[in-house]
Amino acid sequence: MSRKNVQTGFQPDSDVYITYEDQQKINKFARQNAKMDDTKEELKIKQNELKNLEDACDEITLLDENAKIPYYIGEVFIHEDLEKTQNYLDEIKEKKKQEILNLESKCIDLKNIISQLKVQLYAKFGSRINLEAEED
Repeated sequence: MSRKNVQTGFQPDSDVYITYEDQQKINKFARQNAKMDDTKEELKIKQNELKNLEDACDEITLLDENAKIPYYIGEVFIHEDLEKTQNYLDEIKEKKKQEILNLESKCIDLKNIISQLKVQLYAKFGSRINLEAEED
């Protein structure tokens, strides 16, 4: 009776050789992925801040024109009239919108880099590498 090669259990991937360049790509992928997570978190914070500013603008439109509106800067409350407060909030909203656009652009750039690295790494390692994010 002849013995056939039977593959059972864990088989180490002895035919996979990781070059220095491959390791650099893997490291770059990990760094870019971490940057992407940080950027997405920062984007959520900025979007929430913008929503709060918009809510504040909606609330002050209901006030009387002569009302003094307190708002918190640093460690003190400043009282301003309606028009100055609206102008101030509009300026801050525009800055937040620009920050959001910059972060969204950064996310797109990072996604492109990550996608390119995924293609290169999956082409070399196939199913022996997992580059997909884990879902919580």
